[in-house]
Amino acid sequence: MRKRILTAFTILSLLCVKAQHSDFILINNNNGATIGYSPTSGIKILTVDGLKFKDLNKNGKLDKYEDWRLPINERAKDLAQKMSLEQIAGLMLYSIHQAIPSNDSGFGSGKYNGKPFSLSGAQPWALSDEQKTFLKDDNLRHVLITSVKSPEVAAKWNNQMQAFVEGIGLGIPGNTSTDPRHSGQATGNTKAEFNAGAGGDISIWPDGLGLAATFDPSIVRKFGNIAAQEYRALGITTALSPQIDLGTEPRWYRIYMTFGESPELSTDMARAYIDGFQTSFGKDEIADGWGYKSVNAMVKHWPSGGPEEGGRDGHWAFGKYAVYPGSNFETHLKPFTEGAFKLDGKTSKASAVMPYYTISYNQSKDGSNYANGFNKYIITDLLRGKYGYDGVLCTDWLITHNEGKTPDEFDGKPWGVEDKTVAERHYIALMAGMDQFGGNNVMGPIIEAYKMGVKEHGKAYMRNRFEQSAVRLLKNIFRLGLFENPYLDASESAKLVGNPDFMKEGYDAQVKSVVLLKNKANLLPIKDRKTVFIPKNYYPSTKDWWGNWSSPSLDYPIDLELVKKYYNVTEDPKKADFSIVFISSPYSNNDGGGYDINDRKKGGNGYVPISLQYNSYTATDARDHSIAAGDPVIDPTIKDRSYKGKTVNVSNAMDLSTVLTTKNQMGDKPVIVVANVNRPMIFNEFESRVQGILVRFGIGEQAVMDIISGKYEPSGLLPLQMPANMSTVEKQLEDVPFDMQCHTDTEGNIYDFGYGLNWSGIIKDSRTAKYHK
Repeated sequence: MRKRILTAFTILSLLCVKAQHSDFILINNNNGATIGYSPTSGIKILTVDGLKFKDLNKNGKLDKYEDWRLPINERAKDLAQKMSLEQIAGLMLYSIHQAIPSNDSGFGSGKYNGKPFSLSGAQPWALSDEQKTFLKDDNLRHVLITSVKSPEVAAKWNNQMQAFVEGIGLGIPGNTSTDPRHSGQATGNTKAEFNAGAGGDISIWPDGLGLAATFDPSIVRKFGNIAAQEYRALGITTALSPQIDLGTEPRWYRIYMTFGESPELSTDMARAYIDGFQTSFGKDEIADGWGYKSVNAMVKHWPSGGPEEGGRDGHWAFGKYAVYPGSNFETHLKPFTEGAFKLDGKTSKASAVMPYYTISYNQSKDGSNYANGFNKYIITDLLRGKYGYDGVLCTDWLITHNEGKTPDEFDGKPWGVEDKTVAERHYIALMAGMDQFGGNNVMGPIIEAYKMGVKEHGKAYMRNRFEQSAVRLLKNIFRLGLFENPYLDASESAKLVGNPDFMKEGYDAQVKSVVLLKNKANLLPIKDRKTVFIPKNYYPSTKDWWGNWSSPSLDYPIDLELVKKYYNVTEDPKKADFSIVFISSPYSNNDGGGYDINDRKKGGNGYVPISLQYNSYTATDARDHSIAAGDPVIDPTIKDRSYKGKTVNVSNAMDLSTVLTTKNQMGDKPVIVVANVNRPMIFNEFESRVQGILVRFGIGEQAVMDIISGKYEPSGLLPLQMPANMSTVEKQLEDVPFDMQCHTDTEGNIYDFGYGLNWSGIIKDSRTAKYHK
């Protein structure tokens, strides 16, 4: 057998020169698992019944959890029983965001031998000091990564990390995760913590709304399958997605990542997405659809973060409440209960669930108004009990941390338990049924929570409670084959991620996501090589989630060299045959959700409207009194969050001016508007002045140009309503789909759910027959 191992190693060595994976060794078991291990980890290889196994705990014998022939549940239970309290506590941690390599300062920063990366001389795939600490001292095994320098660097970092943890403790592999990465842009104006890895060397696909606009779950399933392959090549084994909140509140900041407001469409899209990510086939399958090409899907956000009052977002204290004025709570569960938990594929259901930050206001039958991650009724009684879900439950990031000093400060989100200690919040979440804590690198508070439980329930009860979570968490690592081989061939990763075939599939989806709203007098397509005028856009100074301001600029919204492949380009509107104006849906610096600290300082309650129009907006039709209010720690005097009568202005109001000015410059010549839509917008401010309108959802300009020029015919459909005015926005109910008056254009077309044009007119096909109001 030693000769066989040497032969395998010799063959591998010949390949290493080309493949560059000499940092690990592979051993192939005939008709069994391929074993990958690092010679630096110090583990030995056991031979049992002529087969090879890792001796991960270095005890010289084959334990059940090391035996790849056994069922995953049996292995997970064996390992959980062997784990110390501290090791289980570490397994319950999910790291704060990690950039590879770490940034020198700010978000995703870290040190290398005490120095920032740029001064350290370290390789970009090296482990940072902080990563070594939380992996070793805090037993953390779930790492969330954001930006990576390249696929090859990501693969090499994965190998470094896996070799490091393979040699310590019980040899539990790392489970690397990511927020969505395949969008070509972060958002319309700022990059947020939940999509900080967007873009890069990877296939580019539409955002959630864009995928929904295809009205085709098979495209989403294909996306999931391709994305999973790219994730595994990057070392990523858990996707913090899909986001299947129902998009019933048009002002919500995060609606662009949902599948829209239709319960039926969102449910089918959720099912397809998760099947695509989780299912392995053929030789890649280990058992029950899980295998070496599978990626755990952590579906979010239970029980839906969509119906936030006034559109305010739960990342901040001012947006902590989800409300149900239409008594529509059950409808928001459907994408989970009928989609994510009833898959067509063999994996059966999403392997993990993330509750949202929000307090589902007055929905708990026990009368409590804790945020969902702390809420026993929402988690144990409903999700675990009524719907029988026994997968991993992970909190959203930083819910156990302390909140900011003011409601607009981006910090911890302990909604409903603001007056508790950090350890007490961990305990409340554990007793509510949570398994894992997002954004926590340190196990100390979990140990404290355990001790609280011992005092209340006894040591045996708490040990069992911890092992229960450990088994759930370990199963999601075992089922992907990581205990056998977590290592990557970096050169193969570089070839696979973003390869031409995957890029083409993503681009095809981009084209199919574009919605043609207006085509007056059949202006489009413009196939002749005519002359086009494209005005520059003003990009205002905007504030990101952490309070950093960008610099304002005036620039072209598209690479003119791209445009020249289709048309002649002029800077003089008088010489142009037509114009294309690129705009973004209205946004504001308080896009997190309708709060202005200056209003509070002046004696107001701080709450202001969220506008979906470019012109100055006064909320004359807002509620006289808010449904929910109260903040026991940082602003306890505010009992009403109404913003009725207040006036706001959006940051990109110049987009409207650009459209109207361009029309004046062009005279009778046609103007086409391309709107990048991150949430519903008011079209009545300019629609009557232009001849063509196309909508894109987080995709690049080339797909739009291919449609304008007639290379492709538009086929996208609106996944949500476009409101006629802000009055109907104020009067709609946050939890109810399809309850707005929609815009009617000069051609008599209504911008309602499921509406879209092709060259022949309004699209009516099998998709619109299946998915309708």
